[in-house]
Amino acid sequence: MRAGRRLVRVLTIVCLIAFLWLALKYFERSQIFYPTRIIGMTPKNIGLGFEDVYFRTDDGLSLNGWFVKADTNKGVVLFCHGNAGNISHRLESIFLFKEMGFDVFIFDYRGYGRSRGWTTEKGVYADALAAYNYLVRVRSIPYDRVVVFGRSLGGNVAIDLVTRVKAACLISESAFASIEDMARAIYGVRPPRWVLSNHFDAQSKISKVKMPKLIIHSRDDELVPFEHGQKIFNSALEPKDFFELTGSHNEYYLGTRSDYAKKMKSFIEQNLYSETP
Repeated sequence: MRAGRRLVRVLTIVCLIAFLWLALKYFERSQIFYPTRIIGMTPKNIGLGFEDVYFRTDDGLSLNGWFVKADTNKGVVLFCHGNAGNISHRLESIFLFKEMGFDVFIFDYRGYGRSRGWTTEKGVYADALAAYNYLVRVRSIPYDRVVVFGRSLGGNVAIDLVTRVKAACLISESAFASIEDMARAIYGVRPPRWVLSNHFDAQSKISKVKMPKLIIHSRDDELVPFEHGQKIFNSALEPKDFFELTGSHNEYYLGTRSDYAKKMKSFIEQNLYSETP
């Protein structure tokens, strides 16, 4: 009888631990990924022509993206967006890059928009690689005409990508140093690495990137503290540049649109291998 009660207690404790662990994993994921399925608008709504593209990842998932062609043939911006919404919420940025004279390929990670699958850190890295491979293998775009751009979480994704592929340059905007550092910024405690399933460790990865890189961050960013951008920049190898802006996390590039566009355009044109008339 006593043995039976002990067994019940052990099983209860095991089940409780398992429940708490699963709850922790659910909470962690819910704090990182905020996907939206509905595509509310397309580039057509702001007067831009585009190709609605579907391509596959190495693990067989179908992903959706848009290829927006500029009037000139300078190069293409591979756009890794942030953790919320989907590609339909980045039309202003798409328009801005096209206005600068660059093609844009923006894609949705698995679980976002019309892309299939379940979002994970490993998964979004695989998605960015699949998007890059689509450009260089399917569209036959030379790697030295590809600019890897990422905003917020997308900056962390972009940094991971360029540790594995060649490109003209990297632009990381409003990225965070790591999930552990973000947890400390939000909750005041830096959790042990083993507790988390996601890390997005941009600070350590940027130290492996040799290509030219531009790190952009707003001193007024209320979501990702300015010091995260500084940490990433300080850990980066030369050649590198830092561009400080003002304004909130989601709107700073709109408030300083002229200076922002001028800096981006100058950096990209400086680092593209060549331009075709």
